[in-house]
Amino acid sequence: MSGELSLLLTIGLVVALSSLIAVLGFARALTGLSDVNERLETYAFIPEDTSRRTANRQRTQFLRLRLRLNSMMSAFASESLNLKLLSANWPISEIEYFLIRFWSTIAGLALGWLLFRSFFAGVGLAIITFLIPDILLNRAIHTRRLRFERQLIDILVLVKGAVRSGYSFLQALDIVVEEMRPPASEEFRRVRREVGLGLPMSQALTNLNARMANDDLYLVVTAVNINSQVGGNLSIMLEAVTTTIRERIRLFSEIRALTSQQRYSAYFLTLLPFIVAAILFILNPDYVSRMFEPGIVLCVPIGAVLMVLLGNIVIRMMSKLDV
Repeated sequence: MSGELSLLLTIGLVVALSSLIAVLGFARALTGLSDVNERLETYAFIPEDTSRRTANRQRTQFLRLRLRLNSMMSAFASESLNLKLLSANWPISEIEYFLIRFWSTIAGLALGWLLFRSFFAGVGLAIITFLIPDILLNRAIHTRRLRFERQLIDILVLVKGAVRSGYSFLQALDIVVEEMRPPASEEFRRVRREVGLGLPMSQALTNLNARMANDDLYLVVTAVNINSQVGGNLSIMLEAVTTTIRERIRLFSEIRALTSQQRYSAYFLTLLPFIVAAILFILNPDYVSRMFEPGIVLCVPIGAVLMVLLGNIVIRMMSKLDV
């Protein structure tokens, strides 16, 4: 037993030393090159406030480290992950997200091993810490897209009014950036930045639709792209698109109201077996605990849970209608 413990301690020490050497190597590689501005300051002094110069220098060094880190680990970059980070508006790159998941997994493994003195507990905690960033990212994407969807009608009304007043479409987008709240202002500011960097308007709007993944926005982007190719009155087209989206929202709200009974019935029927099992366990624990004894009897609660979940999925599919 002592031999196994010493072996585990040796393996842990080797892993810790390897991680420390890797971190020191990365730090040395990142800080090895000197900044051009620092070398120029030797010959040209620009009078500036000391605190501001220190803050700007620290910010420049931090940005330089990020750029070097991303360039060194560019093999781990992914277009799909980059799109997800842009959709959530997280100010990190895909390399930094990968490193966050990697080191959080290592920390979860070490923490579980130290707290519970079990390798399997460490693996379980490592799996949880590995999944948490992805869950938070998907949650942020869903929340942001939902907020943008609620702002879409106001955006169209604002753009339509600006175009009718004589503004161009780009100038109307500037008004949206100034008047609307995030995420609409952030997304259209990104569209203006992409157009300013030379990207065609159609491609910038297509990128916006890829980030937000909204059917109504796809309708707007398609209408604007067609108008830019064939010409015509943009305000009239925006009016028609706005009316169509309003009717879709109204119809979707009516369908949700009509199918609310089925949806809440699915929730109630799914939770009812668990509530009854909890009440029976409180009243008679010995009677309920027999169902969880090893053997053929254990298949009963497992099959019941699977059938309840299957019934919930079937009811939700029956009450789901595409508008």
